[in-house]
Amino acid sequence: METLWTGFLTLVGDAGLNSDLLATYGPRLLAGLRLTLLLVALAMVLGALLSFPIALARMSRNSVLRGLAFGYIYFFRGTPLLAQVYLIYNGLGIFLGAHKSLFEDLGLWWLLRDGFYYAVIAFTLNTAAYQAEILRGGIESLPRGQTEGGLALGLHSGQIFRKIILPQALMVSLRPYGNELILMLKASSVAALVAVPELMGVTRLAFSRTFDFQAYMWTAILYLIMVFAIAHVWNLLEKRLTRHLHRAMPQTAATAQAH
Repeated sequence: METLWTGFLTLVGDAGLNSDLLATYGPRLLAGLRLTLLLVALAMVLGALLSFPIALARMSRNSVLRGLAFGYIYFFRGTPLLAQVYLIYNGLGIFLGAHKSLFEDLGLWWLLRDGFYYAVIAFTLNTAAYQAEILRGGIESLPRGQTEGGLALGLHSGQIFRKIILPQALMVSLRPYGNELILMLKASSVAALVAVPELMGVTRLAFSRTFDFQAYMWTAILYLIMVFAIAHVWNLLEKRLTRHLHRAMPQTAATAQAH
């Protein structure tokens, strides 16, 4: 591994780029990359869990639940993520700081003084609003006959939702979920503004000490690699999960031509 790294630095130097910058800050950039991936993964998973009750409330016949869900989604989709991060980091941080002694007694203050966890909360609340709308759109796109078919089989509403509606809705929503993941990955750079040493945070530190624009160039390359990898993996996943649809399409077309 060290041989590959040394060889890469040599190639960078031969290309006329600043190999000393990479030699000094390369390991830190990779550590920041790992923290970025952890931040995005936590936010997406927690946001997915939170999006289910929000999406159901959004489609509820209860006007109060529907109104609360609409207000939540409208706020987090209608305001900048940066403002949300600052609101939670400063607002929630000040509130929790006022009860510092209580959290110290509970042994939780180490958790609440770290900007990483405030970023996770902000990103989770933000992506939950988008994922709720993605899920709602997927559910509402399904024909009503799916529910009627489940009732004809003697299934109750909970079974129909879990075994028929939800799997198909997730399948329909696969592409929008992939887009949301990529958008969240790129938006994660705002965490650097609340002292989170993720990829962009390390890049800002490197630039502040070297004033070399190549720090941002290497960071942009890392983001491009991550986006390309996610898009490629997502395409493979989508093809695998929807392969039965691709097999059915030629048969449908052939039947239509025969008639």
